[in-house]
Amino acid sequence: MAAIRGTIAVLPVDSPMSYQVLARKWRPRRFAELVGQEHVVRALSHALDGGRIHHAFLFTGTRGVGKTTIARIFAKSLNCERGQGAEPCGECGVCAEIDGGRFVDLLEIDAASNTGIDNVRELIDNAQYSPSRGRYKVYLIDEVHMLSKAAFNALLKTLEEPPPHVKFLLATTDPQKLPVTVLSRCIKFNLKRLTPEQISGQMHHILAAERIDAEDEAIDVLARAADGSLRDGLSLLDQAIAHGGGSLRATDVHAMLGTVERARVRVLLEAIAANDAGALLDEVERVGMLAPDFAQVLDELAGLLHRIQLHQLVGASVGEVEPEVAALAAALDPREVQLHYQIAVTARRDLPLAPTPRTGFDMAVLRMLAFAPVGARTTTAAAPAIRVPATTPRATPRSGSSAPPAAPREAVVASSGAAAGGPPVLDDWPALIERAGLRGPVGQLAQHAVLLGVDGGSLRLGMKAMHGHFADGGIVAMLEQRLGEALGRPVRVRIETITDAVESPADSRARVQADRRREASDALHGDPVVQSLIDTFGARVIPDTVRPVENKP
Repeated sequence: MAAIRGTIAVLPVDSPMSYQVLARKWRPRRFAELVGQEHVVRALSHALDGGRIHHAFLFTGTRGVGKTTIARIFAKSLNCERGQGAEPCGECGVCAEIDGGRFVDLLEIDAASNTGIDNVRELIDNAQYSPSRGRYKVYLIDEVHMLSKAAFNALLKTLEEPPPHVKFLLATTDPQKLPVTVLSRCIKFNLKRLTPEQISGQMHHILAAERIDAEDEAIDVLARAADGSLRDGLSLLDQAIAHGGGSLRATDVHAMLGTVERARVRVLLEAIAANDAGALLDEVERVGMLAPDFAQVLDELAGLLHRIQLHQLVGASVGEVEPEVAALAAALDPREVQLHYQIAVTARRDLPLAPTPRTGFDMAVLRMLAFAPVGARTTTAAAPAIRVPATTPRATPRSGSSAPPAAPREAVVASSGAAAGGPPVLDDWPALIERAGLRGPVGQLAQHAVLLGVDGGSLRLGMKAMHGHFADGGIVAMLEQRLGEALGRPVRVRIETITDAVESPADSRARVQADRRREASDALHGDPVVQSLIDTFGARVIPDTVRPVENKP
């Protein structure tokens, strides 16, 4: 026999050939390690610890949310050598064999591949025998809805009168296809889709344990792409790590998924907020060069608008927000945000109807530009500086107030649009608010402030202590920008605390409205018909319901 020569290579334990994918390596082995299915864990734990264990369980839910994982942990809990309970030891022979897929009394059946009655008859015949290794023989039937009608009928008898040593764990992504006769004999648990926050939290935990450098945006993008499935998310994570050469970068993840970075979407919305069609189309062109999925870009845009609206209307209670989002929240009217969101989601729906996805996307962002509410934005125009007298304070004292005026001073300011309606004079603070188109949070700041004076390029604004929360740094910066655009030159704003005796535009409006309501109430009480109703029937006027009649043309 001829001699055979060769070389045998011994691979080290940590060789790349022995790499285990993250979805398998980090598969939960205890109930405490499960993510997002607390309602199922609580019910099963109570059943195991109390010894009240039904013979058939049905786990439903989308792929990758933990159906078969829960079934395997449940099998360990039933058969652990150190005792039955919700906390299997994970170290005994039975636990090790189940984790390794070698436990003889845990029979996993893929109904998608074994749909026929012969397969089920073999299962039923085997169920009559006592377990070989553990306390219970556990049948895990995955995608049980794929069984044929004859197979279901054959299984039904055993589900009705199972041997005492048998437990059935059924899993399906489509419970609607199960016969009601089977459903009625099982305890059903509906597993929830995981939220992006739950998936990203688990990814952060895994990446820290694996010592892999990662960017937060990359993790967030993968968590959303997982679409509720932690297993899919970990598979994408494996792919992204390989794509990035061992690290996780947002640019690599976007390139892998064909998505667009959040920064690009923010630039689009900033151009819309600035009413700058040229900048908007330039950015759309840059986005188009990435050949993205434009439906996904619209999703990102809608998500950004959602975060902006939460910051505008809920504020700090929604948690930390990026400075860029805070700036956009101050720049956009809340009504405008709602309109843009509706345009984005409608365009997302109608994208297949557009001549091309790019055309549909172009028209969506241009529609946001075209349908901005009247007065919601201002445009910048160059104008010469003018000299106006500035006497302080600019506020109107409340009646009965003896607040002394400050010494007059002169300030140089600039005006925009002098040819189209004349420059503002700073004596009329409410008119300047209207001219600058101050709406939303920045408008609230302006309406609750009074103009105390002008020092060079700085405006001194006074606010009562109770309204100090409006003076957020990002909103003050946006106020400076809007006033600078209206006046045609950079403006700095200084906020000072004032007493309650000074009346702001918001106070003035509230006083006028209260006076009108009082006048309307007096007129109503003086009406002969109303007096007759009061005298005859004991009627009364409910004060909070009185509203002045608006004068309409």
